[in-house]
Amino acid sequence: MMTETVPYEKFHADGSIWARGQTLDGEMHGYWEFFRKDGTVMRREHMDRGVQVGEWTTLAKDGSIVKTTRMKAR
Repeated sequence: MMTETVPYEKFHADGSIWARGQTLDGEMHGYWEFFRKDGTVMRREHMDRGVQVGEWTTLAKDGSIVKTTRMKAR
């Protein structure tokens, strides 16, 4: 039986957002974003119950794409 996803946020020591996504049964699940201390998005990714899936995008501080990685299907 699948439970509901739970919103999740984690913060840098200075209180700025480090990661935002959701969990399912305590594991990273769905769309996630990771942030630099200055608040810019560093990476966008997808997880399936703790497993890296889909397309992961790494971004420069100006928002331009540095790298895109396609993870193997589960």
